Amino acid sequence: MSFSQFNEKDYEVINQAYAKLRASAEKRCANAAELEVVQRAFEFANSAHSNVRRRSGEPYMLHPIAVAQIVVDDIGLGYKSISAALLHDVVEDTDYTVEDIREHFGNKIASLVDGLTKIKTVLDNEQKTHGVADISQQSMQAENFKRILLTLNDDVRVVLIKLADRLHNCRTIEHMPEHKRDKILSETMFIFIPLAHRLGLYSIKSELENIWLRYNEPEAYQEIKARIDKSVQEKGAEMTQFIRPIAEALTKAGFRFEIKKRVKTPYSAWRKMQQKQISFEEVYDLYAIRIIFEADQSSPESERDQCYHIFSIITGLYRYMPERLRDWVKHPKSNGYEALHCTLLSESGVWVEVQIRTRRMDDIAEKGIAAHWMYKRNGYLGEGDYEMDAWLERIKEILVNPDVNALELLDIIHNDLTATEIYVFTPKGDQRSIQKGATALDFAYLIHTEVGNKAIAAKVNQRLVKLSHVLKTGDKVEIITAEDAKPQPEWIKFLTTRRARTLVMDYFKAQRKQTVDFGKKTLENTLTSLGIENDERNLQRLQAAYGVDSREEMYYGIGLGNLSLDQVTENLKKQSSGRLSWLRRALRMDDETEQPVENRPEAETFIIGSSDPNGPRFSIASCCNPIPGDPVVGFKAPDGSVTVHKKACPVAESIAAMHGDWVVVPKWLEQAEDNSFLVRITLKGIDRVGMLNEISRYVSLVMGVNMRRLSLQAESGLFEGYIDMYVQSREILEQMIRKLSSIEGIESVIRTEL
Repeated sequence: MSFSQFNEKDYEVINQAYAKLRASAEKRCANAAELEVVQRAFEFANSAHSNVRRRSGEPYMLHPIAVAQIVVDDIGLGYKSISAALLHDVVEDTDYTVEDIREHFGNKIASLVDGLTKIKTVLDNEQKTHGVADISQQSMQAENFKRILLTLNDDVRVVLIKLADRLHNCRTIEHMPEHKRDKILSETMFIFIPLAHRLGLYSIKSELENIWLRYNEPEAYQEIKARIDKSVQEKGAEMTQFIRPIAEALTKAGFRFEIKKRVKTPYSAWRKMQQKQISFEEVYDLYAIRIIFEADQSSPESERDQCYHIFSIITGLYRYMPERLRDWVKHPKSNGYEALHCTLLSESGVWVEVQIRTRRMDDIAEKGIAAHWMYKRNGYLGEGDYEMDAWLERIKEILVNPDVNALELLDIIHNDLTATEIYVFTPKGDQRSIQKGATALDFAYLIHTEVGNKAIAAKVNQRLVKLSHVLKTGDKVEIITAEDAKPQPEWIKFLTTRRARTLVMDYFKAQRKQTVDFGKKTLENTLTSLGIENDERNLQRLQAAYGVDSREEMYYGIGLGNLSLDQVTENLKKQSSGRLSWLRRALRMDDETEQPVENRPEAETFIIGSSDPNGPRFSIASCCNPIPGDPVVGFKAPDGSVTVHKKACPVAESIAAMHGDWVVVPKWLEQAEDNSFLVRITLKGIDRVGMLNEISRYVSLVMGVNMRRLSLQAESGLFEGYIDMYVQSREILEQMIRKLSSIEGIESVIRTEL
């Protein structure tokens, strides 16, 4: 921020922005008194931010006005939230206090502003020193995030307004320095995008995702966007032709409706390409239309029946794909989303997704929980109301649980936010939703605590299975119990839902000694199997690696399954060298013998591969394997080493979200002929004689690239496989991909993760 006297143009811009906001607020406010509160909030904030400018040079007041505009237009909140949005930076950035806000605007608006100020303080906090981060500092940071998330419990509107604030900051993120931008985008992907999804704010979620992709994978974003735009231009007439008979049939049936065209966003297409390892041409559900109709409350048909009626009409016109039918009307998502989805084949041979919603369902899908509240307040309860309220209750349980370790809280919340659901059935045919990856035992605890505690096996689709059996959508599940059965310590290893894990851990609190003994025996067996001495020296190293205060705590954690034994050898090696990895430091504690490094400047930049003997040690992250030319982000650990990740790497997202002060700006060394980096490309195509020779000849002889591994399998005339190779830059890799793609028979060549 900077200070300079406003001129007439500045005041004009502010007044124009506020005039637009006031027009929106008038429609949302119930009376003149509510609108007058909004007016006073604007005048108060405008005075407080007078002559203050953003990095872009524009008046700072445009930011809170823009946030308030999102709050009313995109989220649908009322006058108190609009006022809080206008005032949200006053306490943090001026001399006014929360008490001043309370005096002028009352307790609720002051409470909202206070919550927003606390979130901003935590997220913007940069540690003053960059030395050894001890366990208390780590815990303090986690507790701060816990306080942020507790606002979901106190008043969800704080998080909703913060989402609006984050969206506007991302819209103007080009004015921020790169290291600050990386931190904000990482927090956005790790925390705010999942929150937007679970609170039902799909339009905000989609915009944040696209901004994230535009800055973290700019070339991929531009290429996919261009291809989507071109496809829409080419297929526009076909989509209009596809819609026409649907509109005519619905009109004839007496429905009042509108039909909106929708196309997959660049991020959505990119994510599908990454997850399924496919090319853009293989993203077949690029197009969608949305049928939004006014439910006839006088009709004997319910909203659900009216959706099915429309489904029967349109599937009489076009062939549909049964396996792509999604009934979110009868069984809403956990965030309250309701709609009937089907995929139809157009006359031109293009598969088009059709979403069928009532106006109420569409409001909730676009504005999420705020619209849910509005309809509920007006006495209308939809199928999705229970799901949304139940999710908020589950979050509340996590946040107020005194046994939840603060250092684990972010992962627990994040996993709960991002978890997808499957739908299974009880023996009586009742449908239940449960987290994807859940086991039969997770389902038992979903039914009832005692059913879980007494479970010994399960029948899935009439077939006897173990309790660790992973469920999938459509399974019919019956739990087999025995009166003398009881929870077992090894259950923790395969339980995936938080509820089930908590119930089992609570059971063992009363049997701690048994759990400690089990953990000790498990560790001894593991060490013996690895050929490692079970001596005091190694036990001390493991205790330090796990970051626990006592040997009993270590055995107890192992017995419960909270402390993994998968990397025992690696932990011992790292401890024997006298230093923990920087990632372990980020999550637990540092070696107390290490000394603090000097404070570094705010926008520290490093050259990767520099020969400077005084420069930091560099390592290329094995989780994403960046190469020269990739957009990258660096993390400088307390020991001075820098680890380089792709900006789109999920591991980097989580680290930057929790340790934004570690973010540095790495730059690739321009001349790096002596350096090569391991990458993988995946190929698919039609097999023919000599195909393998032609591929390997081009890679090895023409490009002079060293192949580490080549794996191609052919079946029924098709081939698929991958090549691991060493390249010097992204430019060389892309040149190779273009050339290989031109070889006869090759259908797709894409870079994939190792």
